[in-house]
Parts: sequence; structure tokens; C-alpha cells
Amino acid sequence: MFQAIIDFISNVLQFLFEITETIGIPSYGLAIIMLTILIKLVLFPLTRKQMKSMKAMQRLQPEIKKLQDKYKNKPEKAQQEILALYKEEKVNPLAGCLPLIVQLPILFALFRALDTFEFGADPGFLWVPNLSNPDPIILPLLVASTMFMQMFIQQKLTGANAAPEQAQMQKMFLYVMPIMLGFFARNFPAGLALYWMMFSIVGTIEQLIIHRPALGSKEGAK
Repeated sequence: MFQAIIDFISNVLQFLFEITETIGIPSYGLAIIMLTILIKLVLFPLTRKQMKSMKAMQRLQPEIKKLQDKYKNKPEKAQQEILALYKEEKVNPLAGCLPLIVQLPILFALFRALDTFEFGADPGFLWVPNLSNPDPIILPLLVASTMFMQMFIQQKLTGANAAPEQAQMQKMFLYVMPIMLGFFARNFPAGLALYWMMFSIVGTIEQLIIHRPALGSKEGAK
């Protein structure tokens, strides 16, 4: 089944390239950008559910901390009270994980499909002569900077009520993860690095759309 997903993604990418041919600008780079937007649109309901769940969990962190401190000598009682709080606030602590689990096979298949894709007779895009080969400087920098932007905005929108330990860990990931992915992108095929760059850009737009109602509210301003 995993190979079937890989083949399907490869076929969709080739179909999108043929669309660019039809409109007179044949480009696998444009096809990858279109594929990224298409995948993000398909996964948008799951992403929205995941982000809303993360926001709800962050909002409850102060109350959870109070319950943990209040019943620090009674861990079972603390757990019962926390579960009661989840029920009262209608928050499912697993709701943020399930969408990610559903998305992972698709993302892994996409990674594999782009890593092995044959880009045919028009493999270049902008300054990249061949999307099958790594771009050692510019795309890795763009991958790192766009991922940093996405994570920074996500933390601003969902991490206002994070516990100090959690906030410190988030801050560490904010700098470590983009640098790591940018470093790895130096050895990725340029087509895959282009996908990750676009994935972060579209992901940032997604977050702003999903959290837009809160941005102008008193809650979003805090």
C-alpha cells in the first residue's frame, strides 16, 4: 500500500507537469509547488483539528499545573481531576496526535516519491539546473528560514500559556529544527528541498487562516 501511495503521488506530479506544459510554461518546479498546495488543501481539515487541539491544551496548562500542585502527593487524584477538566472543557488530549498519525504515511510517501522521481527533459527551475540534484546553498537557506518562520508563528499563536519548561523546549526547537532541516536539505534533491520550503510557506498561511478569529480578539492579544 505504501508503494501504491508513492506511485500515486508520482503520477499526480507528472499530471501537474503536463498542466504546466498545456499552459505554455513547462516546469517541474511549478508542478511541485502545485502539488504542495494540493496536498495542504487535502490535509487542511486534519491540520485545523490538530492546531485547535494544541491551542486548547495550551489554554488549559495553567489549570492543569494548579491541579498537579494541589494533588502532588495524590497522583491518581490529580489524574482524575485533570480528566474531569478535559471533560468539562470538552478537550480531547489525543485529538492533536491522531491527525498527525494520519498524515505521516502520506508525508513519508511524498518524501520517497520526490526523492526518486525522474524529472525528465525539463529538470531545471529558476537558478537550479536539475531538481534531481542537491542545491547546496540557496534552497537549504530558504528551507531553514521558512521553517523558522512557520515554527515562530505557530509558537506565538499556540504557546502563550505554555509552562516554563515547555516554553524553554519550544524555544530550543525553534532554532534547532530549522538548522537541522536546512543542513539535511544540502543533500536532498533540489525538488524535495523546494517541496519543504513551500510546505512551510503554505503551513504558515494555514496557521494564520485557522487562528484569524483569535488574532483580533482579547484572547488572541494576550
